[in-house]
Amino acid sequence: MAIEEPDSGKSKYFIFLQIILFSGLFIPLFIFNSIGGLDFWWWMSLDISILIIFSLVSDRSYLTILTHELSSGAHWKIIFGMGSAFLLFGIFFLGNEISRWLFSFAGEEISLIYKFKQGASPVRIILLMILLIGPGEEIIWRGYLQRHWENRFGSFAGYLLSAAVYSLVHAFSGNIMLIGAAAVCALFWGGLYLRYRSVLLVAVSHTVWDLLIFIILPLN
Repeated sequence: MAIEEPDSGKSKYFIFLQIILFSGLFIPLFIFNSIGGLDFWWWMSLDISILIIFSLVSDRSYLTILTHELSSGAHWKIIFGMGSAFLLFGIFFLGNEISRWLFSFAGEEISLIYKFKQGASPVRIILLMILLIGPGEEIIWRGYLQRHWENRFGSFAGYLLSAAVYSLVHAFSGNIMLIGAAAVCALFWGGLYLRYRSVLLVAVSHTVWDLLIFIILPLN
């Protein structure tokens, strides 16, 4: 069980800072996809790295929480995380079939999501997913932002608010299927974190799901 601590960001101004920082880094990514010499994957990795540093600096207890995760029931968190990734992939597999049947635009928009991979080495994408993107997104979105907002607004409200912001930044892509996918993921991983209070569990789930959906068994 992870260590819980009082929220260090009680001020409404700190909440605004969190929203501005998270949104300000991710929204341009989904609008432009690349900047200068950075493609989508390098840019996302840079944003995540900045927010990990912000999370650890603004919450000095967070490193202790993350360290404790590795010494407390890590094996079951990894196993459960992997199992939940396959469950989520199954949900997306069914959703892919249903959405293509219901919506004429679904197939094209799903193909556009996979265009994020264009020009990037599959090996680089895999390494970034495993080493930074998968675990990093859970460190900042669920382990940091959702935890703080649960402490500030209450467990369920914090869960929903963090999921809403996660979905909102994807909305600037203009891709309805990506927005829907982001909302499902946010509710799924946020729900896991709400129930089990484990960053490691959701990090494993996110990483394995990324590999399944983008590399191993893509749905395009």
